[in-house]
Amino acid sequence: MNIAAIAFTQAGLALGRRIQRLLPEDAVTVAAATGPDKVSFRRWTEEHFPVSDALVYIGAAGIAVRAVAPLVRSKTSDPAVLVLDDRGRFCIPLLSGHLGGANALARRLAAALDAVPVITTATDNHGVFAVDTWAQSQGLAIVNPEGIKGFSARLLAGQPARLHSDFPITGRIPEGVVLVGGKPFDASITARPRGARDVLYLVPKAACVGVGCRKDVAPEAVEQALDMLLAKGGGIDRRAVCGLYTLDRKAAEPALLALAEKLGVPLTAYTAAELNAVRGQFTASAFVQKTTGTDNVCERSAVLGSGGGRLYLKKNAGNGVTMAMALRDVTIRFEEEP
Repeated sequence: MNIAAIAFTQAGLALGRRIQRLLPEDAVTVAAATGPDKVSFRRWTEEHFPVSDALVYIGAAGIAVRAVAPLVRSKTSDPAVLVLDDRGRFCIPLLSGHLGGANALARRLAAALDAVPVITTATDNHGVFAVDTWAQSQGLAIVNPEGIKGFSARLLAGQPARLHSDFPITGRIPEGVVLVGGKPFDASITARPRGARDVLYLVPKAACVGVGCRKDVAPEAVEQALDMLLAKGGGIDRRAVCGLYTLDRKAAEPALLALAEKLGVPLTAYTAAELNAVRGQFTASAFVQKTTGTDNVCERSAVLGSGGGRLYLKKNAGNGVTMAMALRDVTIRFEEEP
């Protein structure tokens, strides 16, 4: 974990150095807002907020609040923000308690320092299921973070929180959560999030996109092809894409690399022999066979990338780009029975 700490007193600076020693597995840096090497805490915050996993302010909570307030955007992207008093007695998560890991880090720091973790998150204090923390552990993208509040509010009120899933579920269902087969529901695990705004939508990484293209294709053409493919699939969310797959000779194609980076997924390339070994019924092309050594790039690479999953969308072609989609087998897991 990349942790940036700043101290406002000499005692706090000594505490920061101690934290570095206590958390050797993390990358902990410590700055001083006092003394001969002092830095501007506001400038320090601006520099570290976008790139750190956690910010730790060793001093007054009010200073931390004022420093981060202009930078706060979303619970899905903001780093964990914590405050420690300079005697190391109390550790308080201020921001991103669940998704950013502030609560977990507070407990770690408190255990290491023999301090008291001051956890104010309602689900933690009442011992109810924290859907956002669980979703993160499952690799589920949270489409609308505002939906977390409604789902959690039902649990806190002792009401059933209804969960729908398009994917199989295993493990022990948390207390208060009820699986439902259809509407109405309070949260839905789906690759096609749409409907009521107050429903929490969670998207698994299930879609493997195979792609073939002409040399030096425009990035805009590849993006348009993806949007068309997702629409053809009934409105599949971009966040469901787990990877792009293609022929080895396209591994350095700028447009494919750019799209993979934008989506935050890997671009994986296969040889023609590897694609030819994939079993199934594919849209064959004599021209593609002659020029690449395999009769189909996008469909075969999608299926191979999915680990032998199901070809969901066959070849979609246009503007020098072919795309297809396979769905990999995804199982949603809760904790196993004790």
